Amino acid sequence: MQNRVLLVEDDQELRELLARYLANQGFTVREAANGRDGLALALGQDCDIVVLDIMLPDISGLDVLRELRAQTHLPVVLLTARGDETDRIVGFEVGADDYIPKPCNPRELVARLQALLRRIAWDQKAEVNDNRKYGDLRVEPAHRRIYQNDEPLDLTATEYEVLQVLLAHAGSVVRKTDLMQWALGRRLEAYDRTLDMHISNLRKKLGNDDPPRIETVRGLGYSYRVPV
Repeated sequence: MQNRVLLVEDDQELRELLARYLANQGFTVREAANGRDGLALALGQDCDIVVLDIMLPDISGLDVLRELRAQTHLPVVLLTARGDETDRIVGFEVGADDYIPKPCNPRELVARLQALLRRIAWDQKAEVNDNRKYGDLRVEPAHRRIYQNDEPLDLTATEYEVLQVLLAHAGSVVRKTDLMQWALGRRLEAYDRTLDMHISNLRKKLGNDDPPRIETVRGLGYSYRVPV
C-alpha cells in the first residue's frame, strides 16, 4: 500500500488546500477537477483510494462512483454537502466506503483515509491459508474476498470489513460502538447512519433471508446468524 490518493473536487481552492495537507501527511496526491478526468485516473490504477466530491461540473460524483463500482473495488470516500442525508444514503447504496461532509476538516479526512488504508494493508498481510468458513460463506483475508457458495460477493472495502468482523463473532452480539471502531476505524457518533447503511447493503447482497442472517439487536448492535 503506497498511500496514493486521488482527489476529485471541482473547487480549486478547496482541492489545492486538501492536496497540500495530504501531501504534508505523506500521501502521494493526484488531482482531478471533474468527473470524467477523475474516472479515467481511477481506472488507470494510479491510486490506492479516492476522495470524490458528489457535486461535479460534468457528471455527478455518484455516476462516477457507479462506474467505478462496475469495474473496481477501489475504496471511495465521498465529500458531501453538510446535512444532505439523501446524498449520503444514495452514496452508500451505490458503493461508497465512507463520507465526510463539506466544508471538511483536513485532519479528519486524513484520519479517515489512514484508517481505511490501514485496515486494507493489515488484511493483505494475512496468510493465504488463513481461510475461514461460516456456513455458506468463506473468508479469504489474504485476498480480501468473501465467497458465498463459492461465488465471490461484490463488496466494497468497508462492507468487507463489517462482514468479516460480524463473522468472526458469529452467534454473538457485536455492539455498534465496537463494530464502528473495528470496521471503520472511528467512533460512533449521534445521528451517524453510516454503519446502518452498510448493514442494509450487506443484507441485500447476502440474500433476503427470513429471519435475516444479520440480526439487529435493538439497543445493542448486530449479530450474524450462520444459516443451517
